[in-house]
Amino acid sequence: MTVEQTLVLLKHDTVSRNLVGKIIERFENSGLKIVGMKMVWADEKKAEKHYPLDTVWAQQIYDKTKKVYDASGKKWPYKDHIHIGKTIQSWNMKFLQEGPVIAIVLEGLHAIEIVRKLLGSTEPRQAQPGTIRGDFASIESYSIADDKQRVLRNLVHASDTVENAKREISVWFDNKELHKYTKELDKHF
Repeated sequence: MTVEQTLVLLKHDTVSRNLVGKIIERFENSGLKIVGMKMVWADEKKAEKHYPLDTVWAQQIYDKTKKVYDASGKKWPYKDHIHIGKTIQSWNMKFLQEGPVIAIVLEGLHAIEIVRKLLGSTEPRQAQPGTIRGDFASIESYSIADDKQRVLRNLVHASDTVENAKREISVWFDNKELHKYTKELDKHF
Protein backbone atom coordinates (compact mmCIF):
# COMPACT_ATOMS: atom_id res chain seq x y z
CA MET A 1 0.00 0.00 0.00
CA THR A 2 1.14 3.49 -0.82
CA VAL A 3 0.87 6.48 1.43
CA GLU A 4 -0.82 9.32 -0.47
CA GLN A 5 -0.86 13.05 -0.05
CA THR A 6 -3.85 15.18 -0.93
CA LEU A 7 -4.55 18.89 -1.01
CA VAL A 8 -7.47 20.27 0.95
CA LEU A 9 -8.54 23.90 0.76
CA LEU A 10 -10.85 25.15 3.46
CA LYS A 11 -12.50 27.80 1.34
CA HIS A 12 -13.46 31.26 2.48
CA ASP A 13 -16.99 30.14 3.40
CA THR A 14 -15.42 27.75 5.93
CA VAL A 15 -13.14 30.46 7.34
CA SER A 16 -15.88 33.11 7.53
CA ARG A 17 -18.29 30.72 9.26
CA ASN A 18 -15.73 29.69 11.92
CA LEU A 19 -15.79 26.03 10.86
CA VAL A 20 -12.03 25.55 10.44
CA GLY A 21 -11.42 23.67 13.72
CA LYS A 22 -14.49 21.44 13.35
CA ILE A 23 -13.48 20.38 9.85
CA ILE A 24 -9.78 19.83 10.63
CA GLU A 25 -10.83 17.71 13.60
CA ARG A 26 -12.72 15.36 11.26
CA PHE A 27 -9.61 14.82 9.14
CA GLU A 28 -7.44 14.20 12.20
CA ASN A 29 -10.03 11.85 13.74
CA SER A 30 -9.93 9.76 10.56
CA GLY A 31 -6.22 9.07 11.15
CA LEU A 32 -4.86 11.34 8.43
CA LYS A 33 -1.72 13.31 9.18
CA ILE A 34 -1.36 17.04 8.53
CA VAL A 35 2.03 17.51 6.82
CA GLY A 36 1.47 21.10 5.66
CA MET A 37 -0.92 23.87 6.59
CA LYS A 38 -1.14 27.64 6.10
CA MET A 39 -3.57 30.49 5.61
CA VAL A 40 -3.34 32.09 2.18
CA TRP A 41 -5.15 34.88 0.38
CA ALA A 42 -4.98 33.75 -3.25
CA ASP A 43 -4.19 36.24 -5.97
CA GLU A 44 -5.44 35.88 -9.55
CA LYS A 45 -2.31 34.01 -10.68
CA LYS A 46 -2.60 31.38 -7.91
CA ALA A 47 -6.36 31.03 -8.49
CA GLU A 48 -5.79 30.40 -12.21
CA LYS A 49 -3.05 27.86 -11.49
CA HIS A 50 -5.39 26.06 -9.12
CA TYR A 51 -8.31 26.13 -11.59
CA PRO A 52 -6.73 25.73 -15.05
CA LEU A 53 -9.13 25.47 -17.97
CA ASP A 54 -9.24 21.78 -18.88
CA THR A 55 -11.12 21.13 -22.13
CA VAL A 56 -12.06 17.53 -21.21
CA TRP A 57 -13.55 18.73 -17.90
CA ALA A 58 -15.30 21.60 -19.73
CA GLN A 59 -16.90 19.15 -22.18
CA GLN A 60 -18.13 16.95 -19.31
CA ILE A 61 -19.61 19.98 -17.52
CA TYR A 62 -21.19 21.17 -20.77
CA ASP A 63 -22.85 17.80 -21.45
CA LYS A 64 -24.04 17.29 -17.86
CA THR A 65 -25.35 20.83 -17.40
CA LYS A 66 -27.03 20.99 -20.83
CA LYS A 67 -28.95 17.81 -20.03
CA VAL A 68 -30.28 19.41 -16.82
CA TYR A 69 -31.21 22.64 -18.64
CA ASP A 70 -32.95 20.73 -21.44
CA ALA A 71 -34.94 18.61 -18.95
CA SER A 72 -36.08 21.69 -17.03
CA GLY A 73 -36.87 23.79 -20.11
CA LYS A 74 -34.41 26.51 -19.11
CA LYS A 75 -32.81 28.63 -21.82
CA TRP A 76 -29.26 27.41 -22.55
CA PRO A 77 -26.89 30.39 -22.16
CA TYR A 78 -23.60 28.84 -23.36
CA LYS A 79 -22.17 28.74 -26.90
CA ASP A 80 -19.98 25.69 -26.39
CA HIS A 81 -17.96 23.74 -23.81
CA ILE A 82 -15.17 26.35 -23.73
CA HIS A 83 -17.70 29.09 -22.94
CA ILE A 84 -19.16 27.21 -19.96
CA GLY A 85 -15.66 26.10 -18.90
CA LYS A 86 -14.36 29.69 -18.86
CA THR A 87 -17.48 30.86 -17.04
CA ILE A 88 -17.16 28.30 -14.27
CA GLN A 89 -13.39 28.81 -14.11
CA SER A 90 -13.93 32.55 -13.60
CA TRP A 91 -16.54 31.91 -10.87
CA ASN A 92 -14.17 29.49 -9.11
CA MET A 93 -11.26 31.92 -9.35
CA LYS A 94 -13.37 34.82 -8.06
CA PHE A 95 -14.57 32.82 -5.06
CA LEU A 96 -11.07 31.55 -4.27
CA GLN A 97 -9.91 35.18 -4.12
CA GLU A 98 -12.86 36.39 -2.02
CA GLY A 99 -11.10 35.85 1.30
CA PRO A 100 -8.42 33.80 3.00
CA VAL A 101 -8.35 30.03 2.66
CA ILE A 102 -6.61 27.39 4.73
CA ALA A 103 -4.42 25.18 2.53
CA ILE A 104 -3.67 21.76 4.01
CA VAL A 105 -1.73 18.74 2.82
CA LEU A 106 -2.99 15.55 4.40
CA GLU A 107 -1.11 12.26 4.25
CA GLY A 108 -2.07 8.65 4.83
CA LEU A 109 -3.15 5.42 3.24
CA HIS A 110 -6.00 6.09 0.82
CA ALA A 111 -5.88 9.79 1.78
CA ILE A 112 -7.66 11.02 -1.37
CA GLU A 113 -10.53 8.55 -1.05
CA ILE A 114 -10.93 9.10 2.70
CA VAL A 115 -11.03 12.90 2.40
CA ARG A 116 -13.59 12.80 -0.39
CA LYS A 117 -15.81 10.43 1.63
CA LEU A 118 -15.55 12.71 4.66
CA LEU A 119 -16.60 15.68 2.52
CA GLY A 120 -19.65 14.09 0.94
CA SER A 121 -21.19 14.98 -2.41
CA THR A 122 -19.82 18.01 -4.28
CA GLU A 123 -23.35 19.39 -4.24
CA PRO A 124 -24.02 19.86 -0.51
CA ARG A 125 -27.78 19.33 -0.96
CA GLN A 126 -26.98 15.74 -1.99
CA ALA A 127 -24.41 15.14 0.78
CA GLN A 128 -25.37 12.63 3.44
CA PRO A 129 -25.75 13.72 7.08
CA GLY A 130 -22.51 12.96 8.90
CA THR A 131 -20.38 14.27 6.04
CA ILE A 132 -18.78 17.70 6.24
CA ARG A 133 -20.91 19.17 3.46
CA GLY A 134 -24.03 17.36 4.66
CA ASP A 135 -23.63 18.75 8.16
CA PHE A 136 -22.43 22.28 7.42
CA ALA A 137 -23.59 23.28 3.91
CA SER A 138 -26.65 21.17 3.09
CA ILE A 139 -28.87 24.01 1.83
CA GLU A 140 -26.47 24.88 -1.04
CA SER A 141 -27.24 23.42 -4.48
CA TYR A 142 -26.37 23.66 -8.17
CA SER A 143 -29.72 25.33 -8.87
CA ILE A 144 -29.02 28.09 -6.32
CA ALA A 145 -25.53 28.61 -7.76
CA ASP A 146 -26.91 28.71 -11.34
CA ASP A 147 -29.67 31.16 -10.39
CA LYS A 148 -27.16 33.45 -8.69
CA GLN A 149 -24.57 32.92 -11.47
CA ARG A 150 -21.83 31.93 -9.08
CA VAL A 151 -19.81 28.95 -8.00
CA LEU A 152 -21.22 26.26 -5.74
CA ARG A 153 -20.25 27.20 -2.17
CA ASN A 154 -19.38 23.84 -0.69
CA LEU A 155 -16.84 24.76 2.01
CA VAL A 156 -13.91 22.57 0.97
CA HIS A 157 -11.90 21.63 -2.10
CA ALA A 158 -10.10 18.28 -2.15
CA SER A 159 -7.93 16.66 -4.80
CA ASP A 160 -9.69 13.91 -6.74
CA THR A 161 -6.73 11.94 -8.12
CA VAL A 162 -3.10 11.32 -7.24
CA GLU A 163 -2.04 13.31 -10.32
CA ASN A 164 -4.23 16.29 -9.44
CA ALA A 165 -3.06 16.13 -5.82
CA LYS A 166 0.58 16.44 -6.92
CA ARG A 167 -0.22 19.36 -9.23
CA GLU A 168 -2.38 21.16 -6.70
CA ILE A 169 0.05 20.69 -3.81
CA SER A 170 2.78 22.26 -5.95
CA VAL A 171 0.53 25.32 -6.53
CA TRP A 172 0.10 25.94 -2.80
CA PHE A 173 3.26 24.56 -1.15
CA ASP A 174 7.00 24.44 -1.64
CA ASN A 175 8.64 21.12 -0.71
CA LYS A 176 10.29 22.77 2.32
CA GLU A 177 6.82 23.58 3.70
CA LEU A 178 5.86 19.88 3.88
CA HIS A 179 6.95 18.08 7.02
CA LYS A 180 7.88 14.50 7.87
CA TYR A 181 7.20 13.21 11.37
CA THR A 182 5.76 10.11 12.96
CA LYS A 183 2.39 9.60 14.57
CA GLU A 184 1.10 6.71 16.59
CA LEU A 185 -0.81 5.31 13.58
CA ASP A 186 2.33 5.35 11.39
CA LYS A 187 3.51 2.08 12.92
CA HIS A 188 0.69 0.33 11.05
CA PHE A 189 1.87 1.29 7.54
